[in-house]
Amino acid sequence: MKSRLRQKRKFNRMLSGLMILPGGTSPIHMIKAEDESGALTLLLIVLGTGWFFINQHQIKKNLQKEQNYIF
Repeated sequence: MKSRLRQKRKFNRMLSGLMILPGGTSPIHMIKAEDESGALTLLLIVLGTGWFFINQHQIKKNLQKEQNYIF
């Protein structure tokens, strides 16, 4: 069970990072090209970061439940 949670956490970190990375790099390009960053890049950053923290909270909650169940 713990290895499954570790795999899930690793997978979710990777996906949220893949959302944050283009959201973080595209404002640099868009500011150079259009002099404004745009809403899509901000949306990618906010959604990726929010997803990361929500998943971390859920994983910690599940680990606490498992520890309480074992003892």
